[in-house]
Amino acid sequence: MTISLKYKLTAKTYIAGLILLITGAVLSSHDVVAQTARPVGLRTEYLENPIGLDNENPRLTWMLADNRQGAKQTAYQVFVGTDSVAVSRGTGNSWATPKLASSNILATYNGKPLQAYTKYFWRVDVWDMNGVKAASSGVSSFEMGVMKITNWKGTWISDEESVNVKPAPYFRTTFGTGKRVKSARAYIAVAGLYELYINGEKIGDHRLEPMYTRFDRRTLYVTYDVTQQIMAGKNAIGVLLGNGWYNLQSTAVWNLDKASWRNRPAFCLDLRITYDDGTVETVSSNEHWKTSFSPITLNSIYTAEHCDARLNQPGWNTINFDDTKWKPAFNRPTPSQNITAQAMHPIRNVEEIPSASVNKMGDGAYVFDLGRNISGVTKIKVTGKAGTVIRLKHGERLYKDGHVDLSNIDIHYRPTDDKDPFQVDIFTLSGKGEETFMPKFNYKGFQYIEVTASEPVVLTKESLTGYFMHSDVPAVGKMQTSNPIINKIWSATNNSYLSNLFGYPTDCPQREKNGWTGDAHIAVETGLYNFDGITVYEKWLSDHRDEQQPNGVLPSIIPTPGWGYEWGNGPDWTSTIAIIPWDIYLFYGDTKILKDNYENITRYVNHINDVYPTGLTTWGLGDWVPVKSKSPVEMTSTAYYFADVTIAAKTAKLLGNKADEAKYTALAAKIKKAFNAKYLNEQTGNYNVGLQTELAVPLYWGLVPDNFKANIAKRLADRVAADNFHLDVGILGGRAILSALSDNGYADVAYKIASQETYPSWGWWMVNGATTLYENWKIDAKADISLNHIMFGDVGAWLYRGIGGIKPDENAGGFKNVILQPNFVNGLDQYSATHKGPYGEITSTWKHTGNTIEYAVTVPANTTADIRFPTEGGKKPYLAGKPVTTNYHVAAGVYQFEVK
Repeated sequence: MTISLKYKLTAKTYIAGLILLITGAVLSSHDVVAQTARPVGLRTEYLENPIGLDNENPRLTWMLADNRQGAKQTAYQVFVGTDSVAVSRGTGNSWATPKLASSNILATYNGKPLQAYTKYFWRVDVWDMNGVKAASSGVSSFEMGVMKITNWKGTWISDEESVNVKPAPYFRTTFGTGKRVKSARAYIAVAGLYELYINGEKIGDHRLEPMYTRFDRRTLYVTYDVTQQIMAGKNAIGVLLGNGWYNLQSTAVWNLDKASWRNRPAFCLDLRITYDDGTVETVSSNEHWKTSFSPITLNSIYTAEHCDARLNQPGWNTINFDDTKWKPAFNRPTPSQNITAQAMHPIRNVEEIPSASVNKMGDGAYVFDLGRNISGVTKIKVTGKAGTVIRLKHGERLYKDGHVDLSNIDIHYRPTDDKDPFQVDIFTLSGKGEETFMPKFNYKGFQYIEVTASEPVVLTKESLTGYFMHSDVPAVGKMQTSNPIINKIWSATNNSYLSNLFGYPTDCPQREKNGWTGDAHIAVETGLYNFDGITVYEKWLSDHRDEQQPNGVLPSIIPTPGWGYEWGNGPDWTSTIAIIPWDIYLFYGDTKILKDNYENITRYVNHINDVYPTGLTTWGLGDWVPVKSKSPVEMTSTAYYFADVTIAAKTAKLLGNKADEAKYTALAAKIKKAFNAKYLNEQTGNYNVGLQTELAVPLYWGLVPDNFKANIAKRLADRVAADNFHLDVGILGGRAILSALSDNGYADVAYKIASQETYPSWGWWMVNGATTLYENWKIDAKADISLNHIMFGDVGAWLYRGIGGIKPDENAGGFKNVILQPNFVNGLDQYSATHKGPYGEITSTWKHTGNTIEYAVTVPANTTADIRFPTEGGKKPYLAGKPVTTNYHVAAGVYQFEVK
């Protein structure tokens, strides 16, 4: 029997009485279940039912599904326990909160100490806007991992080869099970990369595990549920190790081959088997394992992978394989004393991309075109004679004669010989029918693949497939407009963002793969509007803490073998330490990342204050890759310094540190005063000589005095008009200019820039066939011309905030209160955007209909919104035919406005 409630206490009491009559149960009025509300989307540490966690106080999050106008959560209660049935009934033997009057959708575990290797179940009960208990959330789970380094049973092992030996090693062992298996978990920590096999089956679909860290300071382990792979009786475990960034054998300008941590790859494994009778057995890595070379004769995450199929050892990871000729494994010291769980979205082959075309060249080469630029790998299927060498050259461009051109992306590679060509996989055939090759420990950036063979082979379009590989972060944003160029820019921006997400944000997926800090903070909002990236950023900020010097200095690439502490690491780049934690707070409403990094933020800004006591700093690279005009480094670096100090002050306030709040508020005021004293001409109302970057950056970062904002914004708009509504900025100006205009009354000017289709502009790239963002406005530039870069990627975020007006409120982080400040720009007929924040989907949709603008918004349950209508043109907003204020506050719900 389903009963709809009409939410007043008298109605609730009446219904409770009916239920009492029907069921004979005794229920108080607050226990009546509201059928229209339900907690959903339960996650632990922002992951669904994760296993292998180390955090002793994991975060539990949920959403309220309730589509009623004004829907909100008035209270919640969390139950955590080891008995799923008991938890489902509303009790928890590990933690049970009282009913808490709160709209929070994040609860940090604070119960009995969590135990290693233990599975916990949890549910949340919530009460709706009328105080009525919502329908059950259902039961979610999380499972703790090793937790402490002293819990590891296994020994770190490798083979006895040197760092310069090229073939990748196999490892294997066998074991028996004499009892019925209830559950089994594999815990594997690796210095390098790996693939894990049990009884011949590859475990999981993750790629390039574990993620890159500063290996001598933090090593990651991954947990797998392998219950289904364990057989009764004898079993075999196989591990294949790759070099990754741990043992980079390729030589490039960043000296990764000279890393202090560099060594032959190694691993430690515990296979923990729990039997039906409750006993536990652990099968661990040790010197009794056996090892041999694999057919992978070279693997470099930076360049490529080589494989000789004639060296295959069929069945090497199965129980009946004869390993008598294999050598014993070799015990090794642990690479670090900090072995921690990798609790994040993994890298996967996310999208399979068939070849769009193939062109057979006159010299016998085949050139495949995927039709788009990606990060990832290719898989080839080919038949030929034994010993035939297949070379697959991956690149972003073609020469005029149709062959693959690497000249735009190989400039930083410094090979010592010709044995490791850049982005060229080499596969030697065994001659045993159709053979397949796909790299295991490498990825590249490319669109075109040139395939050559030492002996004739026949290939078709179906012979080669591309795989778009990246951190598999869930999509949380969608955008569509009536302008195809804008749509292409949005898509290309997302493609470049994902192409540069491999457990840490990178600059480009081909020539560098480095964690350039400047590129990352410029693109962070683009990432957060479109993808659920918190797990990747939290991991990367841990890398920051690992790399930070005692005096606060950070390198320009993170992680790093040591390169970057002396170049390119001023505040215009390494402001990641402040900007990214602040943006995570804004988008998720979670202060943990601010707490984790607060000391690092303050140590960083204190160092700049010590070295540059005037408040102005010249430390930085400046407005990188400008069109034609270059602004002073002091202007841009000081602006980022000001931004960091402002974030320090705001964070201190959030964390209740009043002394630091006062200290950093005063420091920010000092910086602002010094900046304006030097660069603001109060008589002319101009900054410096009035370049686009010189005007946009102070506006964007809040350095302009209030009484000058209107003048400076007008000067910027006039300057853009004088530049024929085209960009004249580098990456720092590019980060600022669109929002500096749209936030200050010139959204139409910003849109004209964003939608341009002639040089220099994002649209210029699109009309010339781009499917990703480029490194340089000039398509024919002689340098800085990667075709898959993210450093001009803030345009993707601006399309949400500058046109749709979807913005987080820093006073109510995580979109608890949504700022909706749309700009109904001329030249765009229709716009629609959705962002799924922590509370649910926010939508902002508008279209021009004659002289009227129809504007529809969705404000998710348990939130509110401030809708700020543009006031230009004299139009006024109406709701249900009645006028409303231009600053209109609403509760959760769906609203249809007319602006006329």
